[in-house]
Amino acid sequence: MQFPIEFTKMSGTGNDFILIDHRTPFLSREEMPGFARAVCERRVSVGADGLILIENSESADFRWQFLNGDGSWAEMCGNGARCAARFAHDHGIAPARMRFETVAGPIEAEVTGQSVKLKMTAPNTLHLHEKLMVNGQEQVVHSLNTGVPHAVLFMEDIAQAPVLEWGRTIRFHERFQPAGTNVNFVKQQGGNGLIVRTYERGVEGETLACGTGAVAAGIIAGILGLAQPPVAVTTSGGELLTIHYTLAGQEIAGVYLEGPANFIYEGRLHAEAIRTKS
Repeated sequence: MQFPIEFTKMSGTGNDFILIDHRTPFLSREEMPGFARAVCERRVSVGADGLILIENSESADFRWQFLNGDGSWAEMCGNGARCAARFAHDHGIAPARMRFETVAGPIEAEVTGQSVKLKMTAPNTLHLHEKLMVNGQEQVVHSLNTGVPHAVLFMEDIAQAPVLEWGRTIRFHERFQPAGTNVNFVKQQGGNGLIVRTYERGVEGETLACGTGAVAAGIIAGILGLAQPPVAVTTSGGELLTIHYTLAGQEIAGVYLEGPANFIYEGRLHAEAIRTKS
């Protein structure tokens, strides 16, 4: 690996990422998890919720490799995908309307200024009104895979929601093994608005936003008759995501995630940023 390595720091409604043009590869797949853990560690390196590597594709405008901050692979990330789309457009890798490869399937995106609208892969594995024991209490949990698995709980007091405590328990609950799940705590806000706080698998804590979690919450709210699309989701960071979709009963189609993708800074990563732990 030859240093320094050029990188870009971006934020999707508070979910932050390190993006690197990896079309000329310098990391093997085996090296990627360790590299992601090192550069995503806050205070001693750049720090981020995840690492995005932009690579060449034979069937789309580009392909990404996405790793969580703990070095685990993720199938999909809505906020990360918006950042990847804007990064690729800004760097001349893809046109404003693009298509790129993810583990969850091909993603279509359109960049308009700072806003990116993603056409999501078709959600699957919907479960409603499941009763699970969470820290000794029975809770009603809904779940949906929107590229990655999500559990959804509706709360009256979102400010006091036990995001870390319940989130960690549900994330590792036997119901969602072996892969685990992300966990979203949701409160209705107005006619078609939701407030969503998310415990993210791989980050192992609450993040300021989760795009696929906002999509899962928006769709489940629609199915339960609590909202109608487009659904306006306010994230923990106070920013807004818009969830578009159509419903026919429980048949879900035309799912789009729309929101900002912001450039924070660009830099050069030096070898000292890759801390070797004893």
